[in-house]
Amino acid sequence: MGRYWKQLFGVGAAVYGGALVVVGAAVAIAYSAVSDPLHRVIELSSEESPRTEDIVPLVIAFGAVWLVAILALMTATAMMYATVPAVLQDAVLGRPTTFGTIWRRAWARVPAVIGTVLLTSLVAVIPMVLMMVAFIAMMITFITLDSGSGSGVAIALGILGALATAPLAIWLWVKFSLAPAAAVFEGQRPIAALRRSSQLVRGDWWRIFGISLLAMLMAAVASYIIQLPFSILGMFPGVIGMESLGSDPNAAAVVVAMSGYLVATLLGQLVSQLVSATFPQLVTGLLYVDRRMRSENLGPVLAEAAAVPPQFGP
Repeated sequence: MGRYWKQLFGVGAAVYGGALVVVGAAVAIAYSAVSDPLHRVIELSSEESPRTEDIVPLVIAFGAVWLVAILALMTATAMMYATVPAVLQDAVLGRPTTFGTIWRRAWARVPAVIGTVLLTSLVAVIPMVLMMVAFIAMMITFITLDSGSGSGVAIALGILGALATAPLAIWLWVKFSLAPAAAVFEGQRPIAALRRSSQLVRGDWWRIFGISLLAMLMAAVASYIIQLPFSILGMFPGVIGMESLGSDPNAAAVVVAMSGYLVATLLGQLVSQLVSATFPQLVTGLLYVDRRMRSENLGPVLAEAAAVPPQFGP
């Protein structure tokens, strides 16, 4: 990260900044399309209920923006997952590289990396769904004040089911954690990359689990520390803006008054996302190289390749 920060953070800023621009454009387009029903819903008093012809466009616009945001974030994350191994291909040999080289190498492997990320994410679907069932049942119980046996059974089954399936999900997540690196280093397709990861992790699961967990914790702490000063700095224009409002502000005035806080928060999240998306993947990529050196005697091959001058060009 210290030696190749320009390539890593340059690609990260480009893809996450681009995703932010795409989402912002989607929000602007959605707002321009449903501004009239949105204003009518906002201006309703507490005794009035919104009309169906006003709610339906808002729901459709929100769903469209949510879908665009998911696709943009997934593409940006997959690009970062491909960028880190692309950088490590030169980093483990001590070779210099350029932003353009890393971009082209990573972008070519984005479809395969998206496939590995989606297949690996399916591992966590069952525990998450069960926890969501328990959460929804608990909220319904609190709201309706109904302590019937049906909601209790749903809560118990959701929590117990999540606890029962979580160990299997964690085991599979570690087993397939090296798949993005295999997809980039070896040009593997998603299914082949998952098999390759399973092969490399075999016999060293606990070590990979411990190192990966430590890297994620370090990235989470660093992300929180990075976001903290941005949040504090954003509070000052937010407080000043709210104090400048009158006694009966409308929604547009509140958004304008809080714009400084929103911009600072988004900037802090963007910078923290660069760290949280880069550092754990660097550790995972080095674990991939480490496992190949230990189990496949990759060390002499790397040493021989490091002595060969890099070949630039097509």
